[in-house]
Amino acid sequence: MTRIETSDDMERLGAALASVLRRGDVLVLNGPLGAGKTTLVRGLGEALGVRGAVASPTFVIARTHPSLGDGPALIHVDAYRLTSALELDDLDLDLDSAVTVIEWGSAVVGAITDEWLELDLARPRAAQAEPAADDSGDPDAAVEEPREVTLRAVGDRFAGVTLEALLADDGAAPRA
Repeated sequence: MTRIETSDDMERLGAALASVLRRGDVLVLNGPLGAGKTTLVRGLGEALGVRGAVASPTFVIARTHPSLGDGPALIHVDAYRLTSALELDDLDLDLDSAVTVIEWGSAVVGAITDEWLELDLARPRAAQAEPAADDSGDPDAAVEEPREVTLRAVGDRFAGVTLEALLADDGAAPRA
């Protein structure tokens, strides 16, 4: 487990993940409302150089952000309301040409790939209360408090990827 102190640090973690993710890769994010999932994806999208503001796809289920250059697109999926992996497949997303991030995707990811990175994000001090969104409407931005992040690599593709290495390369100091 690694402790992420601020939302800026969460965005830096997303940017650091961009250094190991490529077309066809899948990142699964788990955690309660306000854990920092969308904040992390915002940093990832900025580092990948994709078009459009990254926002939670809760109401649209999936958003595709095309690349502004030669890099991969970013597909951002919210699987909270999906009832099966078949519904994810029914979205007909071009997963091979993009980095795909699936919030609350642990129940569906195995249907689309054998290899993925999975991050669990926790709000240890605020676990008893749901966050109120700030003026932006983003619950991730509501409370500036530490988060606890755990990474799990599934498959050979991500063997050796650790949060400590990602954050050390990015200049942020992890606290285990």
